[in-house]
Amino acid sequence: MSPIKIILAGLFLTISWLNAVDATLTIKKDVEQRGKISLVDATTGASPVKSKFFDVLIADLKISGHFIPEENHRTEAGMSDTIDPELKNQEYVLKYALDMSGGMNATVKLLSAGDGRVILSKDYHITSADKYPFLAHQIAVDVNNKIGYTDIGWINRYILFTRYTGAKQSQVILADYTMSYQKAIIKGGLNLFAKWADKDQKSFYYTSYSGTLPTLYRLNIYSGSKSTIASSQGMIVCSDVSPAGDRILVTMAPNGQPDIYEMSAGGGSPRKITDFSDIDVSGKYLDGGASIAFVSNRGGKPTIYRQSIGGGSASVIARGSSNDVDTYNNQVVYSSRESSSSYGNNTFNLYLGGGDGGGVRPLTSSGTNQFPRFSVDGSIILYIKNKGGSSSIGYINLLSKENLLFPLGGKVQSIDW
Repeated sequence: MSPIKIILAGLFLTISWLNAVDATLTIKKDVEQRGKISLVDATTGASPVKSKFFDVLIADLKISGHFIPEENHRTEAGMSDTIDPELKNQEYVLKYALDMSGGMNATVKLLSAGDGRVILSKDYHITSADKYPFLAHQIAVDVNNKIGYTDIGWINRYILFTRYTGAKQSQVILADYTMSYQKAIIKGGLNLFAKWADKDQKSFYYTSYSGTLPTLYRLNIYSGSKSTIASSQGMIVCSDVSPAGDRILVTMAPNGQPDIYEMSAGGGSPRKITDFSDIDVSGKYLDGGASIAFVSNRGGKPTIYRQSIGGGSASVIARGSSNDVDTYNNQVVYSSRESSSSYGNNTFNLYLGGGDGGGVRPLTSSGTNQFPRFSVDGSIILYIKNKGGSSSIGYINLLSKENLLFPLGGKVQSIDW
């Protein structure tokens, strides 16, 4: 594979944003469709995560699209069922008390603000206090479900990302969606392109550049067991897992040009899907696995194409110059370059459309927005936003249109959830 092709393929496949910013929130949904809720913190004594826990719980309720949370951090002594008269204009009051013994415990009561009726009463426990964001997420999920809103279980999922730490050094990291919890699970060497191998988030694929050839591995995060999937000259990257979980799409360049191949989820002989004289990368399944969307420069610039999994001609399904795509069922989300500065920052906006190229609508309107990823249920878009010299990880609720941003530090190479 020529050095130029390696560089270009890497550019198509790599995230590299730096710095961090304060979180921001844009709310666009009709407020009358959401429940007004106040949080009351009944924690006694000092807690190192008291303020952070409140902030995470507020973020959960906001991004759900179902609540208008009051952002005043109210406190009280004890977990009474009494409602402060100031809160009678709310629909719900969520009271909780944290305890740090044996990890973290939380006692929770959800009350009807109008009559003080107890809607939900539950105790929670996690053994590792540093996982407090997931305790907050589970509380938000239970409150949401108890009231009868559409499930928001996606907030409990891990974010999997790869971050550069130095020359030929990287880490593969697990995080919650707010980035409040982060844990490095692979350290040392150059390990890139981490991709979840299953919907249950038990295993993931990643590419190691520590040996003679780039090698694709699958690692179980609970048992620590690792299996070798395949190796290839030039590059090998897992870009997607089939809806049934039995097949994967990989980009390989065994003969000097990157093309998209399909193989068994456990390895085996790869089957070539695309065959182009330059660059085809980042294959994603469409139509339940019958077709793929992918990035190619066959039209002279990187953009999104569609092709049957059995081969045949490819057709353009995206506008502008695009170097990243994700799919959910027969939907695509992609980033399109909308300026052409050779030296300054360029504008990239996100678009959502059908797998046939129709029904396209914009999701962002300013800044550099790239590397979109659908949530497991297709309701949320994760993306990276760069604006004014700072970067964030963002989430767009496709139904309620909330757009929530969190600081993103370091140089991130790939991201999945």
